[in-house]
Amino acid sequence: MTARDDKPKLSRAHCLDLLRHMIRVRMFEDKCAELYTTEKIRGFLHLYDGEEAIAAGVIPVLQLRDRIVATYREHGHALVRGLPMANVMAEMYGKFEGVSAGRGGSMHLFDAETNFYGGNAIVGGGLPMATGLALADKMRAEKVVTVCFFGEGAAAEGEFHESLNLAALWSLPVLFVCENNCYAMGTALDRSESETDIHAKAACYQIETEAVDGMDVVAVEAAARRAVHSIRETDKPYFLECRTYRFRAHSMFDAQLYRDKAEVEEWRSKGPIVRFQGWLAKSGIAHPEDIEKIESDVKEEIEEAVAFAEAGSWEPVEKLTRWVYAERA
Repeated sequence: MTARDDKPKLSRAHCLDLLRHMIRVRMFEDKCAELYTTEKIRGFLHLYDGEEAIAAGVIPVLQLRDRIVATYREHGHALVRGLPMANVMAEMYGKFEGVSAGRGGSMHLFDAETNFYGGNAIVGGGLPMATGLALADKMRAEKVVTVCFFGEGAAAEGEFHESLNLAALWSLPVLFVCENNCYAMGTALDRSESETDIHAKAACYQIETEAVDGMDVVAVEAAARRAVHSIRETDKPYFLECRTYRFRAHSMFDAQLYRDKAEVEEWRSKGPIVRFQGWLAKSGIAHPEDIEKIESDVKEEIEEAVAFAEAGSWEPVEKLTRWVYAERA
């Protein structure tokens, strides 16, 4: 057995890192919403507000060689993984300097250097991709963990059941992370699923599962450490259901007629940042000047990212068919 690394080390520095990740994601998303209203960012835009504790709790536990497959709500995953904010923002603008050369936009961030296999506009579409990556690593005898993020709406898709079944049958090193935010687009979970405990569905495939409070970054990190440790030791899949809530609409086109404003405000009052920041202050771990410094640094980073995106270039028209059709000799 290797030395156990499945417990968070809650030093002051580590706590501030967790908080910084969440604040950085939140402020970036707020800026994206602002830029969308001024038509600087166009197309579809799905924001991660309220779910920051999941990306912040899971991704730093991984090694750089580990792989990440995300959803169309993946800006937070990308930033926590280490994709440069300036290049992420440029991609949101559709600029050539973006992480996907302006080809993907909000839903298709990708970065080979960090093994970030991008967002996926198809609900559940990342599940078979993650399963395939894990299978390839196993066939090559590479000790790598693949993490797949997806929403609870994916549990209604065939890919969910097929991917979990194959991962269990073939003992694949993949961590399935369900970001259960209660609504698949505009449909409440209990209106579409007879079994609302998503991790119970995964357990049917003989996969070790766990449900965790997705608004508690420390709980998420502890669960992620247990999961990753288990996968590295057994080479078998693991399933985490992180119960969370999105504070904004499904996308910027969503009028949110399916839920009450009071419900949203109630969830906001127990959001991951406000909750963790309050605990840090009460425990004497973080002080007002710490928060001010984090917010000031992030604000400056965002301003630089916007300036970078604004100054970016459009891909030349004559090159638009690259990567679309095969090149003839």
